[in-house]
Amino acid sequence: MTVDLSRLKKIDLREAWKHEAYDFTNWLAEDENIELLSNEIGIEINIIEKEASVGRFNVDILAEEINTNKNIIIENQLEKTDHDHLGKLITYAAGIDAEIVIWVVKNSQEEHQQAVEWLNERTNNDLNFFLVQIELWQIENSNYAPKINVIEKPNYWSKDVKSSVDKKKLTDTKKMQLEFWKKLKEYSEENGYKINFRTPKPLGYHDISIGTSDAHISMNINTRDDKIDVGMYIKSSELFEMFSKNKSEIESEFSDSLSWEELPDKKSSRIRLFKSYSLLENDDWTDVFDWMIEKILLYQEVFSKYI
Repeated sequence: MTVDLSRLKKIDLREAWKHEAYDFTNWLAEDENIELLSNEIGIEINIIEKEASVGRFNVDILAEEINTNKNIIIENQLEKTDHDHLGKLITYAAGIDAEIVIWVVKNSQEEHQQAVEWLNERTNNDLNFFLVQIELWQIENSNYAPKINVIEKPNYWSKDVKSSVDKKKLTDTKKMQLEFWKKLKEYSEENGYKINFRTPKPLGYHDISIGTSDAHISMNINTRDDKIDVGMYIKSSELFEMFSKNKSEIESEFSDSLSWEELPDKKSSRIRLFKSYSLLENDDWTDVFDWMIEKILLYQEVFSKYI
């Protein structure tokens, strides 16, 4: 019997990402895509800021390792490696005291691969360099599929070492954050709400996709000030401006006043609804789950009209 098989075809990166900063960095910073990189390296990466300032320069992505809060810098290069980017990596690492440095490239030249290997051999375990190749593949007319290859990594880096990070004891606050998001997700599913919660993590916030890379719904729990909030996190100044033009119509559908926060220096903005609530003083979080879910569904309904 003859089996019909298709051929894999390698796609040039610029077919998908015309601009390194605007297209590729934004793509990589999305939760489902940074998770691809996390899985290959073996650490949980939490994005802090894109185009983060380091002196006179900007690092493509500033992040942290979720359980240890180690600083991570990610520098992207959709071309073959060069001396300029290698120098920037070292400058950025020194500027923010990074412990994990990730260089994502199209192709690696031998001298730069040797340089990363040398850095890993000559530095202690508090500084770790990764050289990572990104590829795109296609089967016939399918969507492009990304593939990540780790070219260089610290010599001691193994599955056992990486998984040990997860075994470290979380602080009481981190434990509570993780438990809160887990129970919120379970409560929503048990009651039949159609909300696409991501995998819960020990963080003070949790995001929900709304079908665009320019914005998402964000929930925050602040145990220090005893506040929680649900809101829109907006990465596009044009989208925030469009929301602002419809402010009266949007607010008319909410029973509470919304906080409109334009943050031009951080290249993002927020539209939030706050509630005073102490997680530490309440054993049963059902009432706050109801409040959050109600607001999530309202944000989905109202803001989807303008996206």
